[in-house]
Amino acid sequence: YFGWATAGIIREHLGPNLIGEDALDVARLNEMLWRMTNLYGATGLASYAISALDLALWDAKGKLLGQPVMDLVGGAKGDSLFCYATGNDVDWNRKLGFHAFKLACPFGPADGDEGLDGNEALVAETRALVGPDAPLMLDCWMAFDVDYTVRLAARLAPYKLHWIEECLLPDDLGAHVELRRALPDQTYATGEHWTTVAPFKWAFDHDLADVYQPDILWCGGLTVCMEIARLAHARGKQVILHNGGRGPFGPQFSFASPATPWLEYYIDAA
Repeated sequence: YFGWATAGIIREHLGPNLIGEDALDVARLNEMLWRMTNLYGATGLASYAISALDLALWDAKGKLLGQPVMDLVGGAKGDSLFCYATGNDVDWNRKLGFHAFKLACPFGPADGDEGLDGNEALVAETRALVGPDAPLMLDCWMAFDVDYTVRLAARLAPYKLHWIEECLLPDDLGAHVELRRALPDQTYATGEHWTTVAPFKWAFDHDLADVYQPDILWCGGLTVCMEIARLAHARGKQVILHNGGRGPFGPQFSFASPATPWLEYYIDAA
């Protein structure tokens, strides 16, 4: 992700420092990479770079040992995982065979009451289309504040959303605490824009959400996702990767993680 900027961190700093290290000791190397980047910030571009290296190291380890990566981190806990579709062409997604759906919320605070009406109309139409029992979620992509989220949640209560997702800016942890207090009964999902284990651990300790959604390509790779899953499982929380059903990495983690009941598959074209 982010092309030359991320590649520069790998080529000029992180990659040369991996030369001569034990490639099979991935957890130690992941910790080493975080420590090397703390000088200029281990989040952001550094986290994307560490994610790429961590996933490459796990891939190499699997090839060297002749085993699927999921076996190296505990083995598959079952033969299949339920997969939901993200995308607003729900009719098409149903035809593809999906039975659970996540919508992108089209309006935000700047759209006023008309935007609230539009969001409710989208959810109402979708609920009528998929029926009363299909899991239905709403992704808000960091666009709201606490007040707007509370107002929207009240409007959408009749449609029984399975969860509402990432309403707030990821670094505003105080707002997450405030939101949890304001909506204690609303299932909330977040975390795709958190990197490193630290914000997830803080969120677990403060019970900020019900479903945590690290992106395995962004947060620090498989090593970090496994630690997040370990902490979540101990607290009875779920970890469902952001877009974890696409690409080779997310399913390996998801099948091995005891905290992961579902996969997400983003449908970007019909």
